[in-house]
Amino acid sequence: MPPLRVLQVSDLHAGTVEEPEVEGDLRTLVRESRPELVVVSGDLTHRNTPAQHARAADLLRSLEAPLLVIPGNHDIPRWPPWRFTRTFEEFRRSWPELEPVYRSERLVVCGLNSVRPWKQQGGAIRPAQVEHVREVFANAPEAALRMVAVHHHLLGAPWRTVKRTIAERSRLLGSLVDAGAELIVSGHVHQSAASERREFEVTEGKVRGTTVATAPGLGQPRPKRRGEARGLHLYEVDESSIRVLTYAWAGQQWAQIADRRFPRGLEPLATVG
Repeated sequence: MPPLRVLQVSDLHAGTVEEPEVEGDLRTLVRESRPELVVVSGDLTHRNTPAQHARAADLLRSLEAPLLVIPGNHDIPRWPPWRFTRTFEEFRRSWPELEPVYRSERLVVCGLNSVRPWKQQGGAIRPAQVEHVREVFANAPEAALRMVAVHHHLLGAPWRTVKRTIAERSRLLGSLVDAGAELIVSGHVHQSAASERREFEVTEGKVRGTTVATAPGLGQPRPKRRGEARGLHLYEVDESSIRVLTYAWAGQQWAQIADRRFPRGLEPLATVG
């Protein structure tokens, strides 16, 4: 059986720069990699206008693959009172569900809405949302990959960013692990990072691995913002491992720049001695 593939794109920021060559080669990458699902982890638009939402929706649907789409902090009105009274109105015209769930025999994905209108950049997840994840995963097929997607990052890249991680990051991460998450993905910081549970938590005995990844932004990096990356993640999953393939825009096409593999299940990738 071929490996399960999931493509993650984040932070499109439609409404900044129109780049047909980027979009055309993205369609090529999707066609060649044939992911079961494309996960879109927020910030579809730059300023939450109807035209920008329509632009992002047209691009995503042109990929001709199943989609799971969640909002980011740029996908709500910038100013009050609309920020509080019409928070997700424009987003829902294209994507009615704020917390979609995807289910198949090989893959179960919970999308979580971490956007809070009273936070300009920060995000949060409530305990009730984690309980929802627990319930969904409890009914998942035994061999299915259990994946969570949020916009605000739980794992920061090891270089410059002024954006703080999601509120109560350690508690949330532990709760999602306990709920059964094997792969937790996010965006928001326009930088790539990937890590495995035992790199951020001391464990003993046989524990199930959990991979945490932050995708770079798909959209055009802002001028004079060195420290922002442009790229996407492709996840390849088999019975024993989760492979994170990172792609970056190389001027004319998407180019693979990293290949990281993490354990899935109870066994490590290898032992010494």
